[in-house]
Amino acid sequence: MLKNFYNRERELNQLMASLQYAQQRHSTMTVLTGRRRIGKTMLGQVLLKNHEGVYLFVGRKSETLLCEEFEAAIRSVLPDFPTGQRRFPDIFQSLLIASREKPITVFIDEFQDFEYVNSSIFSDIQNLWDGYKDETHINLVLSGSVYTMMNKIFRDAHEPLFGRADSNMQLKPFSTTVIKEMLHDAKPDYNNDDLLALYTYTGGIPKYMQLLLEHGCDCKDAIIHHVTEENSLFIEEGRYMLIQEFGKHYETYFTILSLIATGEFTQANIQARMGTTQNIGGFLKRLEEDYDLIAKKRPIRAKPASQTVRYEIKDIFLKFWFRYMEKYRSLIEIGNYEQLYKIVHDDYNTFSVLIMECWFQAKLQESQQFVEIGGWWLPDQKMEIDIVTVDPAGNVTAHEVKRQRSRYKAAKLQEKCDVMQAKIFKGHDITLSCLSIDDM
Repeated sequence: MLKNFYNRERELNQLMASLQYAQQRHSTMTVLTGRRRIGKTMLGQVLLKNHEGVYLFVGRKSETLLCEEFEAAIRSVLPDFPTGQRRFPDIFQSLLIASREKPITVFIDEFQDFEYVNSSIFSDIQNLWDGYKDETHINLVLSGSVYTMMNKIFRDAHEPLFGRADSNMQLKPFSTTVIKEMLHDAKPDYNNDDLLALYTYTGGIPKYMQLLLEHGCDCKDAIIHHVTEENSLFIEEGRYMLIQEFGKHYETYFTILSLIATGEFTQANIQARMGTTQNIGGFLKRLEEDYDLIAKKRPIRAKPASQTVRYEIKDIFLKFWFRYMEKYRSLIEIGNYEQLYKIVHDDYNTFSVLIMECWFQAKLQESQQFVEIGGWWLPDQKMEIDIVTVDPAGNVTAHEVKRQRSRYKAAKLQEKCDVMQAKIFKGHDITLSCLSIDDM
């Protein structure tokens, strides 16, 4: 049976430390970011469950209506809180004043959407915060899921709230250990095929895992049926996540991400497949630096200026979504979900092995036993090693990822290692390793 709350102990402890600081000294501001479905709201609810506070959700509606909702929520905790305030700055000021006598946590969810309510609110918050912070006791947590907007609000030197946050937290997908714990709670007799399928289509995103497991989707066929059926949350999820981020240029970004998801890793190949003479370097740069959606990968120990570059989608769920849901949008538009299921199902063995590499990369990183982890390849040659690790003593291991260990050929990996050794690991012995589904 699934628990109500998994992991996040470190983040919860950090929020608790901020709460204690606010109670004992003065108000503190924490910025909490993370993509949709990552568990920000749940984290806030757990914090507020045991410590008196207020949860405020910023909906895209008139400021007056929003303030009415906020007042009702606040009065359930502070019965004497003033009523009839039609501007959020007035409510925020009243909260600050109230916290002089009674320390309180205020968790504001989807904070970036104040931009659609009244963009001047950010300046008003800054003025009030600067004026009241040192004499009040609010543990203020500002949560948001639109990466670019939250980044701009708090990290752009030209924005009023720049430099005001006392701490920044970014929620990540669940670790491999927690994913296994969650699957075990739902299905104690699970096997590693079940584990790989769950990771392949959720990437460790808490809400997706919870949704599948609560519906009894704990094996490959059941998961694929659920994610490809009509009205499934997974069908439109990528669009809900990203169109707000990208705005009017979303089609170009979607095309680039779809090509990366289907195996075009270099700028030259992506641009050639797009059939455009327009240089897409600017789009790739924004996807990497502004939206934090792709990463620029180089072979292990390559120089920072090396042109041997591959682009990779960082979010595993989005790898899946762009490979199938966006690529086969025409099937969705005509309601041919049976064909969509068949495509996803038939490609599972190929795609899941790619995702298994991500699993082992994450697992090796989580072990904290290595100082270097990465892949290695030569440009324009069919010579590649899936994962290379270097431990603190300088010991090098080359790992080949195979679904079935029986397909591993040590002699073939040794040939690649000989070339890699001559190029970047001279004087180092290299240990060979096979990572298969049995090792998950």
